Amino acid sequence: MRVGSFVLAAQFPGQGHGEALHRAVRTADAAERAGLDSVWLAEHHFVPYGTCPSAVTLAALLLGRTRRIRVGTAVSVLPTAHPVALGEQAALLHMTSGGRFSLGVGRGGPWVDLEVFGTGLEAYEQGFPESLDLLVRWLTEPSVSSDGERFIFREVPVVPRPSEALIGGPGPEVIVACTSPSSVRLAAERGLPMLLGMHVGDEEKAEMVALWRTCARAAGRSAEEVETAAHVSAGVAQIADRRTDAVETLTKAMPGWLRQGLDAHMTVDDRPRPMRDPLAYTELLCGLHPVGTPRLCADRLAATSERTGISRFALLVEGSGDLAATEENVRRLGTEVLPLLT
Repeated sequence: MRVGSFVLAAQFPGQGHGEALHRAVRTADAAERAGLDSVWLAEHHFVPYGTCPSAVTLAALLLGRTRRIRVGTAVSVLPTAHPVALGEQAALLHMTSGGRFSLGVGRGGPWVDLEVFGTGLEAYEQGFPESLDLLVRWLTEPSVSSDGERFIFREVPVVPRPSEALIGGPGPEVIVACTSPSSVRLAAERGLPMLLGMHVGDEEKAEMVALWRTCARAAGRSAEEVETAAHVSAGVAQIADRRTDAVETLTKAMPGWLRQGLDAHMTVDDRPRPMRDPLAYTELLCGLHPVGTPRLCADRLAATSERTGISRFALLVEGSGDLAATEENVRRLGTEVLPLLT
């Protein structure tokens, strides 16, 4: 089982952007010191829900600051990026970090980002499969051309070519954020592991893993590919000597962040969108994920792994909104929870 931290660079009420980003960087440093496997970086635009607008850029900084830990994007939003440009960045980070970079990609949402970056609503509604396929080809082939609906260009060489990496294998792993059966099928047909969100529980995640396996086999993926696919489960972790203390920490801090963060999202076409109740959502997350004593957290992670077949975790550790408390939470996750899992 591999346990990592999930970093949103969340801006809690009363905090500035710099404070949120400083906490994100310090959280990654703490994760490496604590012996965690990985740190996963979220990407958002124009909202305090997360103040990192480029997960791949922050990943580059953290790869330079660390020596052991894996750094991944969770996720880079493909509809607002050119897949070749993202592929070049991913190849560069893979090759210069000794293979410590993972590229998580996702479809994102129908947000105003599509207007600002000029890609349009169609990139979100229909363009994700084409972008994903072009990205994967860029990371696996020596040269690439495109004659698709969105991307048309002559054959060009891939530079730098991930397959020429001296350390780290043929190229960075690509992981797909999946929130629906259609995205599960898309990832499975291409043999790409999934990143599953923190808002769903073990039963739904197990169903998505089962669907992925069925679709992967139907697409001709080998038995080894199906059995060894390293899916990632996102969640929340808060460790305390008593479960009530851990829950109290999150229910005091997270609703304020969620309220201002989720409410700031603007749709590109002004479509109405429901917003979760921040307190109810926080309470849901506390019930689904490792929130409580070290033993409870270890048991919750082990149970999720057993029920779903998922062996990798990306856990939000900054739910207190406080830097010192976040660093202590990461320390306890590494020194008190991980030993119980081994």
